Amino acid sequence: MNQVLLFFNLGGGEIFIILLIVLLLFGSKKIPELARGLGKGIRYFKDATSDVQEEIRDSVKDTPIDLDSKQHKS
Repeated sequence: MNQVLLFFNLGGGEIFIILLIVLLLFGSKKIPELARGLGKGIRYFKDATSDVQEEIRDSVKDTPIDLDSKQHKS
């Protein structure tokens, strides 16, 4: 577990080198397109998550609770 935490312990120099490599690999024209696509993907994921949460809330609200039948079974 400690090794995983050390993997994400990046300093300014390491981040700069990673950004430079990304710039060299994709070029300055492709990076905005990639960022836009990533943003749309994140937005789609958030919307889908909120839709699922809303459906769960609605189904819980619509489920009738019969307290009398639970008391008779005890």
